[in-house]
This record gives sequence, C-alpha cells and structure tokens, in this order.
Amino acid sequence: MKLIISDIKDLALRVIGEHKIIKPTEKTEKHCIGCFGCWVKTPGECIIKDGIDRTGCDMGKCEELIMISECLYGGFSDFVKKVQDRAISYVRGDFDIVKGEMRHRRRYKNRIRITAYFYGDGITEAEKRTAENIVRANAKNFYATVERVIFLKSARELAEVSL
Repeated sequence: MKLIISDIKDLALRVIGEHKIIKPTEKTEKHCIGCFGCWVKTPGECIIKDGIDRTGCDMGKCEELIMISECLYGGFSDFVKKVQDRAISYVRGDFDIVKGEMRHRRRYKNRIRITAYFYGDGITEAEKRTAENIVRANAKNFYATVERVIFLKSARELAEVSL
C-alpha cells in the first residue's frame, strides 16, 4: 500500500494501486501532546481521535510513504509535520543503539520507501539541502529508504505526476 500525506486539501492525483491519502479536513487535526499514549495505552495508535490517529498503524502496512508539502524554510508544512509527529507510534518508545546512535526500536517489520514532493515558488538551494536532510533523517528514524526528493514550483505541477 502507498500512504500519501499531503497538505493540499483539494488534492487530485493519479495514484496507481492500493493507497490511502491523509490530507487536511474540515476538522482541525491536533498536534501531538507528548502523552506517550500511542506507546503504552494504545500501541501503534494515537489516543487523540481526529482522523490522523491511525497514521502509525497505516505506516506499518505501507510499502511506500509519499509526502507532499509546501517547502517552508527547508521543512515541511505545519500539516505534514503534525501528521509525522502523530505517526511516532510507528516505532516503539524504548531504544536500541544502532551503529553507535540511539534509535527507537522497530514496532513493524515492513520496509518503507519514502518519496517527498516539496512545492513552492523560489525554493533556494539552501532550503533544498535542508529539506533533503530532513527527509533522510526521517527515513533513518523510520528504518526506511529515501527513493526521491523532488522540488516543484507549484502544487499544480502535481497534476502531471502519477504516483
């Protein structure tokens, strides 16, 4: 399955195969409150029930994670970052040392491939480098691989992309 996280409310994409799209709704999706409920009370699932509470579980079922975000100072938009934070339940709350670095333990056995699409007029080279570094750091935390990081001048260019 492909899991697509996008900050575009009226997203119209051509997606091939089984997929789920997480995008802003009329509700106001909440930020992570750091309660550890997704690790100890409802493992893999956030205790805040607002439509993005199962993102960690969804990631546990996906093979490909596609993130579509406006590039803001080299980072993700508020919505995409919020969904990522709420997906922390994809990993466990305890730690291992992996190649000399402390990392959360794996909860799921799947291997995710990550593709990120950043859009925005006038994205600088420094912002591109920052965005690529953030995607690689996220991949490391999620035991995933980075397929591609793509920069577009506008969200309209996504209409030409098949996922």
